[in-house]
Amino acid sequence: MADPTVAAVPAYAATIAAERWWLSRRRRRGPGPRGWPAGRPPVDYEERDTVTSLAMGGLSLLVPLVAPRLLRPLTPGVGRAGRAPVGAAVGLAAATSAADAVARRAARRRQERTERRARRVASVAGVGAVATGGVALAAWWSSVTEPRRLWDRRVVPDLGGGPLGWAVAMVGWDLVYYWNHRLMHEVRALWAIHVVHHSSQRYNLSTALRQPVADALGVFVPYGVLSLLGVRPELVAGARAWNLLYQYWVHTEVVGRLGPAEEVLNTPSLHRVHHGANRRYLDRNHGGILIVWDRLFGTHEREDPAEPVVYGLTTNITTHNPARVASHEHVALLGDVARATRWRDRLGHVVRHPGWRPAA
Repeated sequence: MADPTVAAVPAYAATIAAERWWLSRRRRRGPGPRGWPAGRPPVDYEERDTVTSLAMGGLSLLVPLVAPRLLRPLTPGVGRAGRAPVGAAVGLAAATSAADAVARRAARRRQERTERRARRVASVAGVGAVATGGVALAAWWSSVTEPRRLWDRRVVPDLGGGPLGWAVAMVGWDLVYYWNHRLMHEVRALWAIHVVHHSSQRYNLSTALRQPVADALGVFVPYGVLSLLGVRPELVAGARAWNLLYQYWVHTEVVGRLGPAEEVLNTPSLHRVHHGANRRYLDRNHGGILIVWDRLFGTHEREDPAEPVVYGLTTNITTHNPARVASHEHVALLGDVARATRWRDRLGHVVRHPGWRPAA
């Protein structure tokens, strides 16, 4: 099956060029009915930001082709060296725990030099344990929940390749996407993957292409569950492609509110809210095609003309380097793990919400 997201590349280029022209024209006109909306600063393209978004888009296509080949030999239960990362994680975790115990005892005895050395050991070993354990878990989970593997164990008969199969695939994929997208905003280890998409302080069609490159490091609600329910694996892949293609056009300020359609569908207005760093707009509107999931599960928010959306992160990064854009939150997360002095806090930095800090 041809991937429509790849076939649409010429359309991406054409629509980005058209939107850039339109926004430049609106900026020249200034605020007002024919310029940018009153109360909202003009949003336009910026060369370095656009280049970064396009670079991340390219990497998001290339990395998934390479990552599985690199991870497969290290996947527990699958690869020839699958036991190695598990053994390393267990060993490093044991070393961390031992160093923690030594540091606590040294602190009680006021042996500062011994305590510092033990803390350094715990810091390095703790980061190693979290990193290797996380990679092993992600690789194993991806392997056991792969659609073709679950298709062989389906509990519902084949729904076929017709309207029923496609309907279940599209609606089911969108529902699973909602929960994965929501979790990527609520679990820091997943936010470290997804933050790439929110890292631009601009909002235009090129932002849609600023996609994560480290999905292989995440443990997600499996889309393969659809194959357990009789959806053919190729339809699962097709639903993914069409869902992502739909989401491209909602990354724009050119389109305003769409009236009754916004009761059911994700729209540019609703997705602008999702990209807002305003406190009111944080972690809202996670739907892909359908906004009904947000309405059902309490994460729905409308765009308020009285409160213009401020795009970007609550703490923005000051780089256009794609490598740093892709890795900055993982670096920060592991830095927090390194500074933690007990396992509850180390794991808290991984699985709790972004911005979480242990109690003093």
